[in-house]
Amino acid sequence: MASFFCSRVLARRRLVESKTSWCFHRSRYLAAPVHATKIIESNAIGCPTASSRFSFCSRPLNLDDAQGPAVVDYRSLLQEDEFHRLADATIHDLQEKFEEYGDCIQIDGFDIDYGNQVLTLKLGSLGTYVLNKQTPNRQIWLSSPVSGPSRFDWDRNSQAWVYRRTKVSLYQLLQSELEQLCGKPISLS
Repeated sequence: MASFFCSRVLARRRLVESKTSWCFHRSRYLAAPVHATKIIESNAIGCPTASSRFSFCSRPLNLDDAQGPAVVDYRSLLQEDEFHRLADATIHDLQEKFEEYGDCIQIDGFDIDYGNQVLTLKLGSLGTYVLNKQTPNRQIWLSSPVSGPSRFDWDRNSQAWVYRRTKVSLYQLLQSELEQLCGKPISLS
């Protein structure tokens, strides 16, 4: 039997068999179709070896389809030193403006903290803003109690940090939200 099987796979190094089966998610007990792929390894003369392995994925395995990650245009990214200069200047400017703003409003729990390159603006029961640099992406990330997370890229044309989804600048967003939360306008530009 082994010699019969060995002769059938002599010309091939691997035999790939795809089968569809059902898989149950352990925590939710939901059934979903899953494709199981069994890869049978063969030795130097083409006979199958004892080591075979299974690979489970949510779609059929297509060995001919060479899909890769999306192409990134690195020319549009800032150089790292320019990114740090712009991001640090922005964060320090915001820290100063927030401190001035805190002197003008009366909010219990108002606090500003800057450490480990993270600027935190606490507005007591109104929520907390967290602003930090993301060097690999050349972005400033903002966590807002009003609008949630946002990622700002430097826009060379407008010379501002802009959220690409909404086209709003970091300063515009903060001015709008802080006035909405605190009831007093703030000028960040």
